[in-house]
Amino acid sequence: MSAGMEDLYAARLNRYVTAMRNGMPDRVPLRPFAAEITARHAGFTCQQVSHDYNLAFEAVIRCCKDYDWDAVVPNMVYVWTGLSQAVGLRYYGVPGIDVAPDVAFQYREPAEQDAFMKREEYDELIEDPVRFLYETWLPRVSTEVSAKGAPTSYRNNLSFVKGGMSMLSYFSAFGPQLERMRRECGTVSSICGMLKAPLDILADKLRGYIGLAFDLMEIPDKVQQACEALMPHLGYIALTSADPGRQIPIPIWMHRGCTPFISKEHFETIYWPTLKPIVDALWAQGNQVLFYAEGKWDAHLERFAELPAGSIIFHLDRSNPALAASILGKKFCLSGGVPNTLLAFAKPEEVKAHCRELIETIGANGGYLMDASAIMQNDTTLENLKAMTDATLEYGVYRSPSSPSAKVPLEPAAHPAEGLPAWITAPRSRPGSCRAFDEKLKELPPISGDPALVRRVWDDVDGLAYIYIWHLVLSF
Repeated sequence: MSAGMEDLYAARLNRYVTAMRNGMPDRVPLRPFAAEITARHAGFTCQQVSHDYNLAFEAVIRCCKDYDWDAVVPNMVYVWTGLSQAVGLRYYGVPGIDVAPDVAFQYREPAEQDAFMKREEYDELIEDPVRFLYETWLPRVSTEVSAKGAPTSYRNNLSFVKGGMSMLSYFSAFGPQLERMRRECGTVSSICGMLKAPLDILADKLRGYIGLAFDLMEIPDKVQQACEALMPHLGYIALTSADPGRQIPIPIWMHRGCTPFISKEHFETIYWPTLKPIVDALWAQGNQVLFYAEGKWDAHLERFAELPAGSIIFHLDRSNPALAASILGKKFCLSGGVPNTLLAFAKPEEVKAHCRELIETIGANGGYLMDASAIMQNDTTLENLKAMTDATLEYGVYRSPSSPSAKVPLEPAAHPAEGLPAWITAPRSRPGSCRAFDEKLKELPPISGDPALVRRVWDDVDGLAYIYIWHLVLSF
């Protein structure tokens, strides 16, 4: 890496981190969550960037070189349809196969009667979430995996090999992509890790929204128990996938906990009590969480304000920017707020005017990141993408930069699992494990060598199967 590019990267990282810690950098950082719009800029179709992750990576690199962005997602399209087809996932409409080549991939939620988890299966999920996902959920979401109790098959066996190898291939490719962003463009990765709220997992991938809505009214206790059973696993995945340097935030994709999807009562009794402990545990180890709050969350801003200062970044989609700034702005960085409808249909001068208003109001004292309200797909125009960039560079310069006002509280742990709270490490939950070594030990002859070595390697390899199933749920 050239000295000039290294200096550019360091300046952008400092700008980004300072703003996220609610300080005032030299200017407002540009952190666009640019997905299929990168394909449009690079001259690719949605099919190309969805089906070939190397083209998706290349599209991001071209945007990083052509726009003065501080931080981006290495691939905001993210769902690699090559992997989803290897596993046989039923819930995706693939560009160029199920939908037109220049339409973004689609999530297809099944009808209520075809939900991937039945109401009578709550106890099975609560008892052992990992086993439930492998035995019951995966056969239902896959066209390839044999149903529970059915004979195995050639296609069944192939799906696990192809799915596991393709996930390994895809995730391993992110390291070189991050290096390209840094060395060729001086651009920072904007997020690291993965988190979702337990209730959103039930709504997104298990019961479906309609099924969950009935469950919340008719069997709320089971919903709460299921969320509590999911908590340790979601917390563990977030903690162990976090940035080791504790500079880049963990995103939580917030889907159905806001108005009007669930009532304020269910937010207070189920959604928030099973999410807040995860956020607290992440912050205790020095990890910020990006609340990517899709939808309107005005009714719950006071709850978020109870979190420790600096522990989150709050993203503005349909929430009121002025209200969010008045309630959260003194403690947390805000991001977003540029409506996607504006980026799709307005004139560039209208986009610039809106960006300027955000900078001069909620971003006036620092602690603000420029971005669209929601992930930018290919309905954003290139002219308006440039207008958002230009407006930030023109109007977003601060005259009196400051240091971050909220410091990361702890030094990075030697191992990401050190110091985890008891609710994550409880024996019953077994986060990080599919089949405990103690079970395997019963099948082995007496170990004459080093039992700790055998246990460690078993746990490491078993943990890969654990990561596989949870990332199918969380990421694909």
